[in-house]
Amino acid sequence: MTAAHAVPGPGFVAGLVVGTWLDTASPAGNVAWMLIAHPPPRRPGETVERVEGCLLGMANGLGLRAASGRVPDIGERLSVRGPHLVLDYGHPDFCLRVPRPTVRWIEYVLGGGQVCLVLGLDAIGPGAGPEAIDRYLRRVTARDRALVGAPAVRRR
Repeated sequence: MTAAHAVPGPGFVAGLVVGTWLDTASPAGNVAWMLIAHPPPRRPGETVERVEGCLLGMANGLGLRAASGRVPDIGERLSVRGPHLVLDYGHPDFCLRVPRPTVRWIEYVLGGGQVCLVLGLDAIGPGAGPEAIDRYLRRVTARDRALVGAPAVRRR
């Protein structure tokens, strides 16, 4: 891994757009989805290339693969810390707190349900609703700009 693809720290992760939803109509059965993406560059010195390098660092840290292939099992990456669900994204000192998943989503995941994490390399606007997320996922998947993995819950 090159320095440009190092696992990013909390400053970058704090700016991510993270969404969760439970798909109960999937042909594969219920699936708890988690989307991680980044809004367009807006901070001083932030560029599309730098953002993509940080996202690729996260993808490497998580063991994600192209969405066009088989979804890899990426191990026990989700855990409960106090009142929060967190994702170990490969940084030695920091985790990503999953913002506001529904009680139903958490119960399904903690009960051993299937989770699919999608990391999108293209920018997405904060606060995107279900239709915008659906269009985003179709676009990044069609352009091979999505990376995926299946995290499990860490059991103590």
